[in-house]
Amino acid sequence: LRKFFLVFKSWRWPNPVLLTKPHDAGYGLTVWSPQHSHRQVAPIITPAYPAMNSTLAVSRQTLQILQLEISRGHAIVDRLWKKHKEDPSAELNWDDLFAPSDFFIHYPYYLSLCIVGPTQADAQAWAGFVESRFRKLVSDLLGRSLPLSKIQLWPKKFEACVADKGALLTRAQRENSITYFVGFHVDRLRMRGNQLNVEISMNNFREWELSKFQPLVPGMDVVVKAFKVKELPRICFETFGSKEEAMKRRRQMRNDDPKRQEKRKLRRLKELKAKMLEMERKKAEKAQVKVEEESEALPNADLKRKRSEDEAEGEEPTSKVRKVEESEEKGLPENDDRKRKRDEEDVGPSPKVVKIEDPEAKGASADDDAEEPPQEQEEENQLEIALDAALGADKTREEAEADRRKLLAGEMLEESELPPSDDEADMMYTGDGARQTFIPVRRSTSLQRHHDKRSLPMEKDEIDILRRVGVTIVSDDEAKVVGGNMIHPWRRQEEPARIKGKITFKSDFDIVKLDYEGHIIDMGDDDFQPSKTWTGRKAGFEFKLGARGLGYYRTGKKVVVPSNTAY
Repeated sequence: LRKFFLVFKSWRWPNPVLLTKPHDAGYGLTVWSPQHSHRQVAPIITPAYPAMNSTLAVSRQTLQILQLEISRGHAIVDRLWKKHKEDPSAELNWDDLFAPSDFFIHYPYYLSLCIVGPTQADAQAWAGFVESRFRKLVSDLLGRSLPLSKIQLWPKKFEACVADKGALLTRAQRENSITYFVGFHVDRLRMRGNQLNVEISMNNFREWELSKFQPLVPGMDVVVKAFKVKELPRICFETFGSKEEAMKRRRQMRNDDPKRQEKRKLRRLKELKAKMLEMERKKAEKAQVKVEEESEALPNADLKRKRSEDEAEGEEPTSKVRKVEESEEKGLPENDDRKRKRDEEDVGPSPKVVKIEDPEAKGASADDDAEEPPQEQEEENQLEIALDAALGADKTREEAEADRRKLLAGEMLEESELPPSDDEADMMYTGDGARQTFIPVRRSTSLQRHHDKRSLPMEKDEIDILRRVGVTIVSDDEAKVVGGNMIHPWRRQEEPARIKGKITFKSDFDIVKLDYEGHIIDMGDDDFQPSKTWTGRKAGFEFKLGARGLGYYRTGKKVVVPSNTAY
C-alpha cells in the first residue's frame, strides 16, 4: 500500500500507465495510441483488447485533487509504517486514512447547483442529463474562464433546494429538486477587481449544453447561488456532528497549516522590525534635540561672558557709543564739538562694538568736510533761497535741513519740473538709420535684474521724457514678432501624396449576422426556420435537429446548407 501511494505520488503525468503494450488484433476497433493522446491529462490504459484510456474524463482540476489526496495518503501510510518498524507489536490506527472528507471546511467559497423540474418524472430525467454535463461546467467553463487556483465538485447530491426566494421557484419545483455543491479557491494574483461573474459561464452552459435536452419542458432549470464557508446550510455538516464542531475543526486545520504558520512568523517578524525602527527613530530624535539644546546653550554662554567683560571694563564708553548711534538713527545733525569728542574717544580704548555705517551718510559727511566747488555752492544757495520762499521762515533749522535733503534727493519735485534727459549713455540704440528706436535701460539699485531682452520695465515719467525727445516707445501690447507664425524650412513635413482608388466587386454578397464567436447566424429561409424550443405544430414542417441546427424543417424537402452559412 505504501509503494502504491509512493508510485502515483511521484508519477510524471501525462506519461501513460501501461500493464501491457497496446496491440491491434485487426478486428477494426479503435486502439489507443500515444499519437492521439495529446489532450489526455492522466492516461491509464486497459490491458485487454481493444486498449483504451480508462481515465478519459480526468481533467487538470481533478488531477490536481487526485495528486493532493495521494500525497496525503502516502504521508499517513508512511507514518504508520515507520511506527510499525520501530515497534512491530504496536497497534496501528488507520482511522486517519479512512476519515470522512473535509470538503465543506476546506474551501472558502462554494456554489450550489440546484436542479429543479415541474414534476418528479421530469425532474429525474432532467437531473440525469444535467449530471452528465457537470464535468464540462466545472472543468471547462468555470475552471478555465475564472481566475481559480483550485475547484472541486462534491459528487454526492442533497435532496433539498437551497435557492433564494429571489429565484421565484414554485412549490412543485422546490419539492422536485436536488442540489450539488462546488468548492473553489480564488487565485489572487490573477484576480482583477473583487468580484467573480459566474453568470456568463452559466448562460453559456445553458445555451450550449442544456439546450440539447429533448423534450425541454418549461420549469426545468439550474439555479446557482454563492456561499461562504460560514454561510453553508447545516445539512452540509452532518458528518461532523454539528456546524460548530466543523468550524472548530476548520480553525484547527488552518492553524496547523505550515504555509499559514510561515506567514504568521513573517508577519510577526515584520511587526518586530517596525517596532525596532520606531525605537531607533525616537532615540535619534532625542539625540538631535539634545545636540540642538547644547548648541543653543553655547552662544548664550558666550554672550553672558561678553557682557561680563563689558561690565568689568566699564559702562561709560558703551553708553557714549549708544548715544551716538541713537542720534544717527534719528537723523539729527552733529555739532563740531560732538565730532571732535567722538574722534578723541575713538583714539582711546573703546569696547568691542561693531558699527555698520551707511555709505550715503558717509559720502555726505565726506562732502561736507571737503571744499565744495564754486558751482555746487551756488546751486546750494539757490536751493536754500527757493526753499525759504516756498516753505516760509517759520520752520526750525532741523525741519529746514530735512526739507533740504528731500529737495536734493528729488522727492519734492513735480513731474512738470523734471528736465528732459538727452544722455544717450542711458539708452541702447537699435535700427538701420531709417527709423531710430531706443530701448531705455533702467538703472536699479536692487539685486534683481530683468532678463527679458525684448522689453524692459520703465517708469511713466521716464517714458514721457523719452517721448518728448522724439524716441519711439513700444509697449508689450503693441509689440509684434515678425515671422512668428512662420514654419522653418527644416521643420516642414511633406505630406505624402494621396492615392485615390476604388474597389469594386463583380459578385453580390449576402448580408449576414455574426455571433460573439464570429460564426454566421442562420436566419432561415422557406425550407428551414431556426428555433431553439418547440413552439407548436406548423403545417408542412417538422421540428428536429438537422444539418442546419435545431428548428423546423420542411417535410420531404432535402436539406441544403446555404453557402453563406458556416457550422
